[in-house]
Amino acid sequence: MNSIRLQNVSVSFPIYGTSTRSLRNRIMASATGGRIGSDRNDRACVQALSDINIDIGMGERVALIGHNGAGKTTLLRVLSGIYPPQTGSIRVEGKIAPLFDIGFGMDPDGTGYDNIRLRSLYLGLSREEVERRMEDIVAFTELGPFLDMPIRTYSAGMQTRLSFAVSTSIKPEVLLLDEGIGAGDAAFMEKANQRIQSFIGQAGILVLASHSKSILAPYCTRAIRLEHGRIVDDGPFEEVMTRYEG
Repeated sequence: MNSIRLQNVSVSFPIYGTSTRSLRNRIMASATGGRIGSDRNDRACVQALSDINIDIGMGERVALIGHNGAGKTTLLRVLSGIYPPQTGSIRVEGKIAPLFDIGFGMDPDGTGYDNIRLRSLYLGLSREEVERRMEDIVAFTELGPFLDMPIRTYSAGMQTRLSFAVSTSIKPEVLLLDEGIGAGDAAFMEKANQRIQSFIGQAGILVLASHSKSILAPYCTRAIRLEHGRIVDDGPFEEVMTRYEG
């Protein structure tokens, strides 16, 4: 059974070369971002997540909502294992399919084929599984002979196509999705959206970060609202959205 449990998870990022006081003075009028703290050397730190406690069970579709800088993307990165927490514990049962930051782990000097293998291994596939899926991944990218070239020669849209094709080639058990994903031109986006719909339907757990109720509403039954790195609301989707928009 797929599940997610976070207990007392906190994440902070030190800001080198500035004091806490000077940083506070520059951003004290801001309504967004994590809270500002300091260590024993008066080194400024951004407290991106504070004391996060979440339990998500099999079959749940969870929306992450909150203003820019509230901690949504940081939480996705913690769940995917990109950011280790400074405190607390994380337990995820199931294979994670992170469909955000989809260029993460790509080697700009490697060919398209090299990066298909590299990202597939990062997603937890065995070498045998990668080779079995290679033909389908290649076909979905529509990149043809460009796959023999280093991806530093690709446009941003071409790189996104490649990483998107790999990321959606696995059967998702725990799907982490950000609304900001894009995959190039309009024709390919239609194809990509169809793939995402299927991907969401197969997932044991969905965690979807977005500002837009229209994006979240078709999929999510629960919402978690973050503000300044803390959970301030958690419950049925419509109830939490009503309080958020009210």
